[in-house]
Amino acid sequence: QVQLVESGGGLVRPGGSLTLSCAASATISDIDAMRWYRQPPGKQRELVSTLTGGGRTDYVDSVKGRFTISRNSAKNTVYLQMDNLKPEDTAVYWCNIASFYYKGWTRYSRDYWGRGPQVTVSS
Repeated sequence: QVQLVESGGGLVRPGGSLTLSCAASATISDIDAMRWYRQPPGKQRELVSTLTGGGRTDYVDSVKGRFTISRNSAKNTVYLQMDNLKPEDTAVYWCNIASFYYKGWTRYSRDYWGRGPQVTVSS
């Protein structure tokens, strides 16, 4: 069973930067997308950023221009570079890798989740 191990959370002052990492314990082939989600205190979980298997990226409006998603395929790792952090970025962050596989002609999906480091932005 492939596991995702996240790191890089912590406490940072407004305007600071953090980089979250999400490393898979083994190679995941046939990736549909790699995503970062977050859940602020008392709020619903939201999708923050997506990196498709084809290399297209997408971001929620509130982080555009400040966050960057990337991957290192050789290290089976996806990153979220977070710059100019704001207090409203405080949340638990999760990484997700969505892959697919075939059994005969039928296509199936498989999701992997990290455990979610806490990011706190406060002065």
